[in-house]
Amino acid sequence: MCKDQVFKEQTQKAADFKFGTAVANVFDDMVNRSVPFYGEIQRMMAELAADYATAGTDVYDLGCATGTTLIGMNTSIAEDIRFIGIDDSPEMLSKCQSKLEEAGFKRPFELRVADLNQNVEISNASVAILCLTLQFVRPINREKLLKSIFDGLNSGGVLILVEKILAEDSIFNRDFIKYYYNYKRRNHYSEMEISQKREALENILIPYKLSENITLLHDTGFAHCEVFFKWHNFVGLIAVKQ
Repeated sequence: MCKDQVFKEQTQKAADFKFGTAVANVFDDMVNRSVPFYGEIQRMMAELAADYATAGTDVYDLGCATGTTLIGMNTSIAEDIRFIGIDDSPEMLSKCQSKLEEAGFKRPFELRVADLNQNVEISNASVAILCLTLQFVRPINREKLLKSIFDGLNSGGVLILVEKILAEDSIFNRDFIKYYYNYKRRNHYSEMEISQKREALENILIPYKLSENITLLHDTGFAHCEVFFKWHNFVGLIAVKQ
């Protein structure tokens, strides 16, 4: 696993964050060092997905990046169920393809380049996953994306959503951000790396409150919604279509 040093060198002004070659090459290290309990979140998603994936349907990972979630679900879901990974970064999908091949994938799978801000084709799905993805979709397009997912899910299907969030009461935001940056420091990110990445993400990653995400899911049509993971400003949700 290549070490994340994307923001190690000082720049005059950090450019907007992009999921290009430089990030794709170190993404696995980056996300493991940047997302609290990332390995446990992956295990929990695979466990949840296994309970809802049904024969003859497809499982979608929207914003699949380098394929960690697809690999995590592989051993817990029947091999005749097709996996579909969608990402707008060809560089990420190239890395994903290599990792799936190295993992010895035997199930049918398909990787698609698509911008989730545009129309995304989803059909015959029993499980759809948005892991740290919706936060990168422009707010004006989030309801449209969730509606596409809802319409493409079969009855009884689920959306598994993991997001970075804002605190319900702004008084806690400063503390939660402090705890989060302490987490990154413990994982050996320097002050400059933390600062430059924050600046690069400022206009790209736009988090909602937990309540706003739940309202969005209910407004889209999901009948049931529950939190399955929470750590300060990170949350995992599962929503079921009746």
